[in-house]
Amino acid sequence: MQMQKIFNTEAPNRSTRIIEGECSGILNWNDIRMPHMYKLYKVLLLNHWIADEIPMSKDAQQFSRLDPEEQRTFKINISLLAVLDSMQTMFVSDVKRYFTDSSLEAISAIIGQQEVVHNQSYSYVLSSIVSEQEQKEIFEYWKHDPVLLDRNRFIADIYQSFRDNPSPQTFFEAMVADLILEGIFFYSTFAFFYNLARDQKMMSTSQMISYIQRDENQHCYFFAEVFKQLLKDFPELDTPENNDYIYRTVNRAVELETNWAHYTLSKVKGIDLNELADYIKFIANRRLSMMGLDKAYEGVDVNCMPWIKPFSDEALNATKTDFFEAKSRNYGKVGDDNGFDDL
Repeated sequence: MQMQKIFNTEAPNRSTRIIEGECSGILNWNDIRMPHMYKLYKVLLLNHWIADEIPMSKDAQQFSRLDPEEQRTFKINISLLAVLDSMQTMFVSDVKRYFTDSSLEAISAIIGQQEVVHNQSYSYVLSSIVSEQEQKEIFEYWKHDPVLLDRNRFIADIYQSFRDNPSPQTFFEAMVADLILEGIFFYSTFAFFYNLARDQKMMSTSQMISYIQRDENQHCYFFAEVFKQLLKDFPELDTPENNDYIYRTVNRAVELETNWAHYTLSKVKGIDLNELADYIKFIANRRLSMMGLDKAYEGVDVNCMPWIKPFSDEALNATKTDFFEAKSRNYGKVGDDNGFDDL
């Protein structure tokens, strides 16, 4: 695949294709191929947040009072999130290099920056509640847990294939993997943190998780729109084989996410694992719908875990209008690191 030239006097400002196309490299937001991307650009800018400005003093006090299973699950899920957003930061950078559409390249730059913020937020949370040595151990955990490693490799292998052999086909496969990572692989972990929050535990961490979920929802919207445009630009990719690839890959992702929930949450009070399994399928159907595809799972058309909604921003993507009219929630600020002056 070719990369967009920095300056091309022979090409139009408005791109001819999102990849493998022609574009001058000059961005005029009033003359772009996918005009609704300008609205997304403005929404992403409004969603700016900084982890360090969320006070963590109450969470620091509460963490030691969580039961041992809650503490263990808290740490293992922070480890998972750190791995996913680290991979995603690199992947967005890879994709950005091959967009031959300046507006998509610009939005990718914002998304990449947000992934860095997410990753830094996990370090910030851990620095508030555990020692530096334990932080390091938690960030190494993913290397040694076979269930977590298998889960991570599933996406990493697809991303690596695109990095090693960039082509329209591997780009297509990477878009599917992206919708899985950002749109399915976070959701049992989100449920854990929101379950703590409904018991008034670790509320600042939950607040950060809700910001992260909101960002990831909007990243899913972006990559789903890219996916649909890719099929328009490259109709030869719209094959029965590729359609089968999507459903097989999503189904495997649902299995892995469900297994992860059973592996990490089986002893956590307040979470019904059967409900969570249906919730994961419900989310997977929503991702397929965003991609313009039929649902894969029957009997899960309604969110069976409505208690999650008050803690999350999942309703932002209910309709395109709501999505673009949504405003960021405010978050508290503190003057000193982590608000430990309150201790």
